[in-house]
Amino acid sequence: MADASYETDALIADDINAYLDQHQNKSLLRFITCGSVDDGKSTLIGRLLYDSKMIFEDQLAALEADSKKVGTQGQDIDFALLVDGLAAEREQGITIDVAYRFFATEKRKFIVADTPGHEQYTRNMVTGASTADCAVILVDARKGMLVQTRRHSYLAHLLGIKHLVLAVNKMDLVDYDQSTFDQIVADYSTFADEIGIETFTAVPISGFKGDNITSSPSANTTWYDGPSLIDHLETIEIANVAAQEKPFRMPVQWVNRPNLDFRGFSGLIGSGTVKRGDAVRIVPSGKTSTIKTIVTYDGELDEAVAGQSVTITLEDEVDCSRGDVIAAADNPPEASDQFEATLVWMDDEALKPGRGYTLKLASQSVTATVQEPKYEINVNNVGGSGEKLATKTLELNSIGVAEIHTDRPITFEAYEDSRALGGFILVDKITNATVGAGMLHFSLRRASNVHWQATTITRDHHADLKNQKPRVLWFTGLSGSGKSTIANAVEQRLNVMNRHTFLLDGDNVRHGLNKDLGFTEADRIENIRRVGEVAKLMTDAGLIVLTAFISPFRAERDLVRAMMEDCEFIEIFVDTPLEVAEQRDVKGLYKKARSGDLKNFTGIDSPYEAPDEPEIRVNTVEMTVEEAADHIISQIMPLK
Repeated sequence: MADASYETDALIADDINAYLDQHQNKSLLRFITCGSVDDGKSTLIGRLLYDSKMIFEDQLAALEADSKKVGTQGQDIDFALLVDGLAAEREQGITIDVAYRFFATEKRKFIVADTPGHEQYTRNMVTGASTADCAVILVDARKGMLVQTRRHSYLAHLLGIKHLVLAVNKMDLVDYDQSTFDQIVADYSTFADEIGIETFTAVPISGFKGDNITSSPSANTTWYDGPSLIDHLETIEIANVAAQEKPFRMPVQWVNRPNLDFRGFSGLIGSGTVKRGDAVRIVPSGKTSTIKTIVTYDGELDEAVAGQSVTITLEDEVDCSRGDVIAAADNPPEASDQFEATLVWMDDEALKPGRGYTLKLASQSVTATVQEPKYEINVNNVGGSGEKLATKTLELNSIGVAEIHTDRPITFEAYEDSRALGGFILVDKITNATVGAGMLHFSLRRASNVHWQATTITRDHHADLKNQKPRVLWFTGLSGSGKSTIANAVEQRLNVMNRHTFLLDGDNVRHGLNKDLGFTEADRIENIRRVGEVAKLMTDAGLIVLTAFISPFRAERDLVRAMMEDCEFIEIFVDTPLEVAEQRDVKGLYKKARSGDLKNFTGIDSPYEAPDEPEIRVNTVEMTVEEAADHIISQIMPLK
C-alpha cells in the first residue's frame, strides 16, 4: 500500500493548474544509491518508483510478468527489474551501467542514479556521483560492511558529497534485529572518522518489504525512532541553495549576438547571486565592468542565483568569450596553469604521463599533461597503513594524486569550494573518449611565481633578420625508413638557398638532452615533449628546424603542433612498410628486437601510429632520397 505522502490524486482532480504550479516549484534533489553487489540498490529504487506511483499500469503488468520469469523474489514483485534494464543485468541480477530515474513526493522532486556495485564498474559510480547532492550507501544487514562499502563511501566523500545516508537494508532477513543494526552503524562510524566523514544518517530499511522507506514508521522496528528514508531525503539541503551563499561565478558558455544591438554572455550560474548594477570581473583577463541586464527566456530579471541559466549584458564592451568566467569584481577566482589534483582513471588504457590530453573544466578546454603520479590511493584499505601506494601510472578505476600542467592558464577554484570550477575531465585527443575525471586541489606556487619575461627583440625580429619564416619540418616514420637521411638532404638544399636551419636528430638528442630517458612508452612521450620545447625555442630564434624522430604516437606529435604558431608545424611522413624497413636494418635493431634482446621497439613490440593527414608524405619505396628531398622542398617553398 502506498504511503499517503505520495498521494496526489485529490489535488489533480480538484485543481490541475494548482497541482502543476506546485509541482513546478518543488526543489529537486539528486542522489545516488551505491554500495556492494547485491546490497539491494536497484530494489530500493524500484520500491520508491512503485510507492510514488511513477509507473504506468502497462509497466506494472510487465513488471509482474518479468518478476515471475526472471525475478529473484519467487512469485513476488522484483522491484529491481524496474531499474535493471540491460539484458546482461537481468541475466546476472546485477547493475552494470548507471540508471537514472525520476520520482516525486508532495514536498520534493528527485533524480536518483542507481550505480553498479562491482569494482570493475567503479568509473560508472563516479559518473553518477559527480552531480549528486546525497549518497545513499546500502549495506546488507546479513553481511555488514564490505570492501565496496568502504570504496564507495570514500569516493562519495572524495567527490564532495556532503550528505551521506547509511541504509542498512534487508532487515527483514535478520528478523529486524536491533543489535545487528547497531553493530553495523558502530563499524561504519569508526570507518567514517578515519576518512574524514563528519556526519551521516543511519536508517534500518527493507527495500523489498518497504520498511522505513516512506514516512510511515515500520511496526517491525519499534526500537528505531529516527526519520524514514524519504523523510530524511525531503529535508536535505540542495547544493544550489548552499552555493548561493558563495561569491558570484558564471562560466561563459556562449556569446549571444543575435543582432548588432545585443551582445550577451550566456551560462549557468555556478555560485553566488548577481544583480543589475553589480561590479564584475572577467577572469582570466581581469577586465572589469558592471551588470547592465540579466535576460532569460521569460524576460529580464533584477536578480539571478546559483543554478539559473541566464544571459548577462555588460555596461562596457569588454573582451569576453566562451571559457572565460564572469565573477564578483572584489572576489574573483584564481587562474593558473599548474595544479595538484586527484585523478580517477576511467580508461582501459593506462595513464601516459607527459601525454597531451584535452582537459575540460566548466566551459574551458585546454591541452593538459599529467605528470607521473605522486601516489595511488588504495581505496580497498582507506584509513589504513596502505592508503598511499607508489606508482608510475594509473590503471582503470585507479585513483591517484598528480600534478597537471595546462598549455595556458585556466580559471579554477579548489573542488571542495566549487564543483563547477574544480571538477574536470580528461579526453583522449585521438579517440575523443573520456579517460579520466579529477578534482583540483590548488595551484602550484611556482605557477604564480614564474612569469614570461617580455623581450625587446621578438621572434619576428629574428625571422626578419634571417629573411625567412620559421618552420618545424617534423619527419616521422619507422626506424630504418630514411628519416635522418632525407632530413639531412633537405637541410643541404636549404643551406644552398641561404636558409638558416638546424637539424635535431633522434639519436643525437639522446646523447645529451635526453640521455636520462629510456624507451618505455612514458619515456618516449617525454622524449618528444622535450624535443618539441627545444624546437619551439629555435623557431622563436627564427630558424627552420628539421627533426628526425620516430615519434610513434599521434598524441605527442599533436602536442608539439599545438606548441607552434599556425602553419609553422609541417608533418612529413616518411612512409616505409615495416618489411622494407626491417630488410634495411642498418643498425641491426630489428634483429635484436626479433630475438628479444631489445624491448619496446617500435613496429615489433611497441606500436607506431601513422599520421592520418600529414602535410607531406614521401614513399621511400617509390622515391630515391634525392627525389624525396626535392619533393619536400617543392612543397614547403617559398619560405618567406
